[in-house]
Amino acid sequence: MSRAITVKVATPKVIKALEARLATLEKDYTSQEANEAKHKKEHDAWKKQIQDFAIANIKKAENFRTNYRSWNNQLNIDFDLTVSEKDLPKEPEKDFEVIHQHTYREMKEDITNALTILKMTDEETVNASTMKQIARYL
Repeated sequence: MSRAITVKVATPKVIKALEARLATLEKDYTSQEANEAKHKKEHDAWKKQIQDFAIANIKKAENFRTNYRSWNNQLNIDFDLTVSEKDLPKEPEKDFEVIHQHTYREMKEDITNALTILKMTDEETVNASTMKQIARYL
């Protein structure tokens, strides 16, 4: 069973934290396109490394399957390679979070509304119900 946490947080500290979170959110959202382009470039390079690896190890291939499509003059060759994970090039991972436009707008609106209300209050501390509503953004 969990116990409730009773802590009083100073309103100026909460405002400062929310402003910082809003700035981070805006920066992450605006830099998302550049991050996606960088990740795509890294992923394309990785695919080229995988192709080079497969071609270099084609003599070890098993279960060859071919399919010729005469209507567009394409030959599809599919085969299996038994390899260890350490031999394969490491696939690049996204080091950023993708934020969809509707999620961005919702988060920005929630944070902006919370900031507006907190800046208007004369209370020195933020009450528990308010903290519960804004804690997910901090």
